[in-house]
Amino acid sequence: MMKHSVIITPEHVLVDGNPLEHNESGSTMLTDLYRKYIGDYPKFFKMDTLSKLGFIASELLLNIEGNRDFEPREDRAVILFNRNASLQADTHYQSTIQNPDNFFPSPAAFVYTLPNIVTGEIAIRNKYFGETSFIVIENYDEKIIEKNLRLAFQDPITTSIIGGWVDCEDEEHFEAKIFLMEK
Repeated sequence: MMKHSVIITPEHVLVDGNPLEHNESGSTMLTDLYRKYIGDYPKFFKMDTLSKLGFIASELLLNIEGNRDFEPREDRAVILFNRNASLQADTHYQSTIQNPDNFFPSPAAFVYTLPNIVTGEIAIRNKYFGETSFIVIENYDEKIIEKNLRLAFQDPITTSIIGGWVDCEDEEHFEAKIFLMEK
């Protein structure tokens, strides 16, 4: 059963279907939302756009739930999906090694990137010790997402899931549709 939801696009933020006030658009909006509604996780500024998007969406979702005691939980899973994996970060990294005469790979380009960082940061921040998965699928498909989340509930320990879609093509084209489900 879905309890709460958050949708974020470059222009809009909906929390349980209600618009959330913000002053910016695109990736600048994510920083605006962080400063306005979260503000206490400095690792945010090291994250790529995909990680920022997933982190902000999960924080807004958990703020609705209201139980932010950060007590360890084994019963909550974090399972997200997208189509582009970490393509934005990969493209940026590729640009640092493209020119053989100016070949300076930047390790900073891979700090807090990759889809698994999104689920990992959500779990670390909130002390969740349940399943964490980031699954790359061809397109947003509610049936595939729902099937995988139902499978996760077959684990007798899992009683709730932060799940959904977190996808980022670039700093101006992204979408999060996440929700909190309970068994």
